[in-house]
Amino acid sequence: MKNNAPKRKIFDAVDLLIEDTSAQVPVGKRKDGVTMLSVDSIKSFHDHPFYLYEGDRLEDMIQSIRDHGVLNPVIVRTTEDGYEMLSGHNRQNAARLAGLTEIPAIVKTDLPDTDAYVYVIETNLLQRSFTDLLPSEKAAVLVARYEKISCQGRRNDILREIEALEGTGGHDVHRNQKSRDVLGEEYGMTGRNIARYMRIDRLIPEFKEAVDKGTLALVAAVDLSYLNVKMQKMIHQVAEAEGKKLKPKQAGELRKLGKEITKEAVENVLVGRERKKPQSVSVKLPVELYERYFAQMDAGEVQEIMEKALEAYLGKEAAGV
Repeated sequence: MKNNAPKRKIFDAVDLLIEDTSAQVPVGKRKDGVTMLSVDSIKSFHDHPFYLYEGDRLEDMIQSIRDHGVLNPVIVRTTEDGYEMLSGHNRQNAARLAGLTEIPAIVKTDLPDTDAYVYVIETNLLQRSFTDLLPSEKAAVLVARYEKISCQGRRNDILREIEALEGTGGHDVHRNQKSRDVLGEEYGMTGRNIARYMRIDRLIPEFKEAVDKGTLALVAAVDLSYLNVKMQKMIHQVAEAEGKKLKPKQAGELRKLGKEITKEAVENVLVGRERKKPQSVSVKLPVELYERYFAQMDAGEVQEIMEKALEAYLGKEAAGV
């Protein structure tokens, strides 16, 4: 790289992990275990909870890659049919948009999901503060810390590896991540609020997006999270068709319905639309006419006769009889 080249901005968490490996090293002969992989051979992580860059941030990254190439490797793991991205989704996207066909990568083999998720979560958190994350992203981080990472010892090993590559000791690897209260202390949240955020991870993508956009309140999202995927999709479809936003009270009512929830029930809750009973209409008859035909009948019998008489009369009239 030229000495007078502008300093490259840090765009992705993994930029902090590895010292610059010169872009001048020939393909296939990179140092530090780095391999050149086809951009299209790397699939997105199957449970990637973070949004890709957009707007100016993405454009800046594309221009930086055009000017300098991808200076810092992504991290991938091997799969049966190729590679899966662990850290570097944004660089892969920007590299593709910049016209690159290959990208430097550190390849992890035989990596289980629990360990892979540590790389996904922790490297992303090196880039952004937890408070900067969107609600669904916070939920994914908290769930990963609380549920998905079951082996604390192995997690500590991975964090030490990341810290060694980064050159700092910024992570406290001795915390018990399985306590909501401890997580709350780490992120400045109450244990109860931690639990509420973790519920968001159980929502369908459409509801997660609504929470992130602020069109679905957190308290409403929590209630919806107790319904299964099929029920959530039904509610979302009805809300979209009716052009309605779910209110906390409505979400609470839907949660109470539980297994009894139906499309009609959802419509009733969202729009107040119920099957209305036919309203009665009073028809006046001359007294002598009523006494001649209906004096000895109750109201039900009168209604039945009237219906049959009208059907017979109107049927003949329509037939031109």
